[in-house]
Amino acid sequence: MRRNRWILPAVLAVALIGTGIWGYQNNKEKQAVMIQAENNYQRAFHELSYHMDLLHEKIGTSLAMNSRKSISPQMLDIWRLTSQAQGNVGQLPLSLLPFNKTEEFLSKIGDFSYRTAARDLDKSPLTDKELRTLDALHNQAADLNKDLRGVQNKVLHNNLRWMDAELALNNQDRKADNTIMDGFRTVEKKVSGYDEANSSTSLVNNSIKEHRYKNLSGDNISKKEALEIAAFVIKDKDTRAYKIKKSGKGADVAAYNITYSKGNRHAQLDLTVKGGHPINYLMNRPVTEKKLSLHDAKLIAEKYAKNSGFESMEVNTSTEYDNVGVFSFVYKQDKTYVYADSIEVKIALDNGDVLGLSARNYFMNHHERNWSKPEVSLSEARSKVNPKVDIQTDRLAIIDNEAGKEVLVYEFVGIYKNSTFRIFINAMDGSEEKVERLEGTESGI
Repeated sequence: MRRNRWILPAVLAVALIGTGIWGYQNNKEKQAVMIQAENNYQRAFHELSYHMDLLHEKIGTSLAMNSRKSISPQMLDIWRLTSQAQGNVGQLPLSLLPFNKTEEFLSKIGDFSYRTAARDLDKSPLTDKELRTLDALHNQAADLNKDLRGVQNKVLHNNLRWMDAELALNNQDRKADNTIMDGFRTVEKKVSGYDEANSSTSLVNNSIKEHRYKNLSGDNISKKEALEIAAFVIKDKDTRAYKIKKSGKGADVAAYNITYSKGNRHAQLDLTVKGGHPINYLMNRPVTEKKLSLHDAKLIAEKYAKNSGFESMEVNTSTEYDNVGVFSFVYKQDKTYVYADSIEVKIALDNGDVLGLSARNYFMNHHERNWSKPEVSLSEARSKVNPKVDIQTDRLAIIDNEAGKEVLVYEFVGIYKNSTFRIFINAMDGSEEKVERLEGTESGI
């Protein structure tokens, strides 16, 4: 009898220990994911500061040059750095904070430097107007660099965390530490004042500016409806795991930002208020041993894109890293591929989960195009390609040229010296628009 009196306490003790171990392990896994996310944020931010430093330096150096031989490579370096800086910005948790002016400023510098590097500066040197623009961009880059350095010093000296900044954005009562976000608001406010100064030179990508989010379909959705969509996308109806907030005033499109956290799964989803369309989705969870091939994952990505309302999309490129398949889709209209209307889907190769969707370009640009028939034949365009390139495939496409205008081109994918290249030949005049090297990807055409 006495022995039976000890059975229940013993069982309860074992259960309590088991629960404690489970809770410890669960918390440990969650902390590991949070640390990984924080490390990624810190890396992206410090790289952004570094690239802005170099960008300011390169622009200043180019102002002191006076020969095509020196300026053209310098301009290509500036263009490369702006692309890297934009990539860094895209990796920061700024979806709730209007930061489109800064991204547009970087785009302006990139467009200007690319167009300058692409032309023959011996025959058409920089004009006084362009030099004034370059000088203004140099001064503005110096201001931004100073502000970013100020934020960076506060981050380092006060051991600030980007995860806390993200919580501050999602926190309705805004009691969390906003030091990082306040610094970025200062940067954005300052850049807003540059528009007038830069208006003398057309630097903006006209194609994107012309039809930015003009063709979103559907009625405005409520927060409740947004959460229902999120539950469907993330496949969890537990409302306690979600937090939602509407984008701030001045964002490039009105959107709901939804965060999800449960166990070792953490996700972020941006839905447009108009129509509830998914702009960005990212699921962060440990991906275990690979069990699916890239081809298997491609089929899952294609089905997901179609079920998500993206019609007439085809896989353009695919790649694999860390047991995750990444698939780039482009819109196809009348057998012509439209690169501006693109999406990207990420698939876990352990179980086929959708880990990510990036559809901002698609919703920003998508509309039906009307274009003239090619004035250059396929064979004529093919003859414009370097004869040393072994052409594998060809098709019609619409791309943005260096001036930001949509142009109809013949797209050729070929091999030269064991490297794969994509070559775009203008279908109206036969000129070579762009040449890109495909590295670490599989072409979908």
